[in-house]
Amino acid sequence: MVEGRSGILSVFPPEQRPVYEPSKRRVTFHTGAIATTYSADEPEMLRGPEHDTAWADELCAWRFPDAWDQLQFGLRVGNDPRAVVTTTPKPSRLIRDLIKHPHCVVTHGSTFENKANVARAWLDNILHKYEGTTLGRQELHAELLDEMPGALWTRQALDDTRCFDVPSGLQRIVVAIDPATTSKQTSDDTGIVVAGIDANQVGYLLEDLTCHVSPSQWAKVAVDAYHRWQADRIVAETNQGGDMVEATIRTVDSSVAYLGIHASRNKQARAEPVSALYEQKRISHVGLFKDLEDELCSWVPNSNMPSPNRLDALVWAFTELMLKHRTVALEINPSTNYRGDVWL
Repeated sequence: MVEGRSGILSVFPPEQRPVYEPSKRRVTFHTGAIATTYSADEPEMLRGPEHDTAWADELCAWRFPDAWDQLQFGLRVGNDPRAVVTTTPKPSRLIRDLIKHPHCVVTHGSTFENKANVARAWLDNILHKYEGTTLGRQELHAELLDEMPGALWTRQALDDTRCFDVPSGLQRIVVAIDPATTSKQTSDDTGIVVAGIDANQVGYLLEDLTCHVSPSQWAKVAVDAYHRWQADRIVAETNQGGDMVEATIRTVDSSVAYLGIHASRNKQARAEPVSALYEQKRISHVGLFKDLEDELCSWVPNSNMPSPNRLDALVWAFTELMLKHRTVALEINPSTNYRGDVWL
């Protein structure tokens, strides 16, 4: 936004070039106006400062919606404070709510309007791969696809069965983990969900605890949820971490009931039976799960989208609770020293 090829510093004529002080996160313009830069990954930094104008870039990729909320609280200087948002129109709840706001003005620009400024070979390659696809409509043509064609879940299906009270008498409860093995900024989130099933074989999503932390920290989150919900077991995918996943969990609490699952089928094959349970109205969400539901309704199989960590954890939870007896490729792995290592 500041130093990039199309950033603030490059678009002003030389005699009006702003002064950028990275250590102070400050840009000073030739008029005397001052801009301060913030990271959307640190919402607390926006708590308190006041502004009359804001530029929010790639809002669709902000991991913490609270960053937008804190920006709004501080956008109160002058008679007409305004924000400009430049973003790919991914159908997150934040983007959809913003577009519906009565004071929001929406403009669109496609990749083709900018073709004079990009390499021809790149454009040809992108068109060959994505033109005519769902992802191409979103990324190239700036279409907001509220119900993503090809997604396995729809918002209507989630709303049709939603409830807001945890049912009594749940027969089983599990904590499911799709683990990340590192906690670098570029690492995936660790998907963690809590789910249960009642005597009528209806499943309930109870909590989404997905986080971006170190293995020891996500293990503590999962074990805490295990005890808080009095769960029957923790289930975790072991493709990435192998034995490390169980070892990390048992370092926090060696007494938890644990089941390691190795995924031999692709995400689509694993997710489709669970999405079918939603269509049959056999799974309910207890409350609203904004980030998880955005992921469910926007992830399209075979679309080169980022790994859906919350979705994966949810699939493991309801596979364990509701589908394991239907699984054909089910065997105890004889090569492991840990009991209950299942390959699906």
